[in-house]
Amino acid sequence: MSVLERLKEISGIGRDPVRGGYSRHLFEPAELALRDWFHCSARELALAVEVDGNGNLWAWWGDPGPGVIATGSHLDSVPGGGAYDGPLGVASSLEAVAILRAEGWLPARPIAICAFTEEEGSRFGMPCLGTRLLVGEITPEAALARVDGGGVTLEDAWRQAGMDVSRIGPDRDRIAFLDAFIELHVEQGLDLEERGLPLAVASAIMAHGRWRLTISGEGNHAGTTPMPGRRDPVVAASAAALAVRDVALGHPTARGTVGRIAVTPNGTNVIASRVDAWLDIRAHSDAAVRAQLDSTVALIQKCVAAEGCVLDVHEESFSPLVTFDQPLTERIADVLGGAPSIATGAGHDAGILSAYVPATMIFVRNPTGVSHAPDETARDEDCEEGARGLAAVLRDLAGRPIP
Repeated sequence: MSVLERLKEISGIGRDPVRGGYSRHLFEPAELALRDWFHCSARELALAVEVDGNGNLWAWWGDPGPGVIATGSHLDSVPGGGAYDGPLGVASSLEAVAILRAEGWLPARPIAICAFTEEEGSRFGMPCLGTRLLVGEITPEAALARVDGGGVTLEDAWRQAGMDVSRIGPDRDRIAFLDAFIELHVEQGLDLEERGLPLAVASAIMAHGRWRLTISGEGNHAGTTPMPGRRDPVVAASAAALAVRDVALGHPTARGTVGRIAVTPNGTNVIASRVDAWLDIRAHSDAAVRAQLDSTVALIQKCVAAEGCVLDVHEESFSPLVTFDQPLTERIADVLGGAPSIATGAGHDAGILSAYVPATMIFVRNPTGVSHAPDETARDEDCEEGARGLAAVLRDLAGRPIP
């Protein structure tokens, strides 16, 4: 079997008939089906499968213990996401182990394939939830209280999936076992396409955060309420979105996005009473993100006040700048034949783990640069080269000591 055949096995799971692409969200039917696929695929490779207390999947080649070389990614998606973001890393990890097994090679230390929980944060609003829980960057109480768009708490979803909420929380012994973590991922940009190269290693992840903007106005009748004096939060939110763009344009290397909006009560002939909008800001330092946030919120506040509305800002997550382990990155680049090192603006589980474990990433070329959308793609030959490259990396790391 090839990595492409592995991706084909799951190509019908979670297709979104409205948005296009895939919608695979934590503990919903599509994501549960992908978990079953992971179990089956790992067992076909004679790997022992385990679900940790935080819902993360682990497939073990060798007994769990000190010196683990871990690889993998995630199986969930953004709403209407592409086929590669997350699953390519998991499928490539499975294929890399299959390649090594077919060669008759045996690791000198344990190898683990991981599929982490709720990396995108699309259901409960917290990106990299499984790894944040694993390392203790969010408390079990705070995680379990989170609510999805349908009013279901994470605790309810956890129990409905048959999971034990008492096991949620930091797993320091597991983290202590890890000597390295390598996440293969489709590139979410055009750097490799412009270089004419199939693979790269990651040098850094931009600092980024998510904030919920709640704009409250006055609900009323669309036909009987004169235009002057309206307190319309939709108008205020529209101006706020433009403010986000305008501030970001003033910071050439930064990013500012409003990608999700919820209107209450969301009726055609109703002036809304409230709008919730989610703000995403990214920059090359923690301080730059905070400065951009301050400028953005100040401008939004003016827009909101001009419409007679009220603004509330709530931070949902913040991920500081990540600089990946340089010796590990250089070693992997060498194994890959001198692959370049590039930075990314996208968050990943490898970024969360990097503060606790030597970690880095391998990127596979994306010819269009599109990601988090149905048109996300990668060339077949690049995917196969990525799996072969990951196999070579595992052979190198699991066959000799990590300095």
